Amino acid sequence: MTATVLSVNLGRPAVDRGKPANTTGIDKQPVTSARVVAPPAREVTRRLGPDARSGLVGDYIGDGKHHGGTVQAAYACAREDLDALGAQVGREFASGAFGENLTTVGLDVTGALIGERWRIGAGDDAVELVVTCPRIPCNTFRAFIAERGWLKTFTRAAMPGAYLAVVRPGVVRAGDPIEVIFRPDHEVTIGVLFRSQTLERELAPLVLTAADYLDAESLDYARRGETFTIG
Repeated sequence: MTATVLSVNLGRPAVDRGKPANTTGIDKQPVTSARVVAPPAREVTRRLGPDARSGLVGDYIGDGKHHGGTVQAAYACAREDLDALGAQVGREFASGAFGENLTTVGLDVTGALIGERWRIGAGDDAVELVVTCPRIPCNTFRAFIAERGWLKTFTRAAMPGAYLAVVRPGVVRAGDPIEVIFRPDHEVTIGVLFRSQTLERELAPLVLTAADYLDAESLDYARRGETFTIG
């Protein structure tokens, strides 16, 4: 199957059910297309900086401290992973239900290598994105899904989706083909990095073999031997 963008999804402001005093953009709704903007070229380096605003135009971000920026400019989930997690809890998840900007089909997002590059679309407005890190589940996500034990279910499944940085701006459209145009020479996938930061701390030495492609926070965690807090 050809890897394809099944759905492009943009966030709209909503009350954060996990933190009612805040707003969130986790409620993503499908759109036909969206323009993707890039940070200044100097910020797209091997050590991706956290401060530049890039991503999909019109995508609302409520918590700018923990979401958005260069490293998390866009978020992709595989339709196959949404279906697998839905089967575990006995419900169907619509495209965009995990707060992803891009719902893909025919692409192994969990198996994507850190630093892997994707070209989406064709022609002059094709977009190029680089895989940066996995999504770590939080209380906002737990409250939005409203499924008992969701954080544990999601963490144990280890199909977290991938955050992406923008290398080349353009336009993404539902139905666009996705081509993997670069795969780095290491074995650290989105799944491996996620497991190393949650339930399998012993994977940290393997993660460090991809140090040149890690974002600053993931590199720091791997070096310090700590794990992210779930929940």
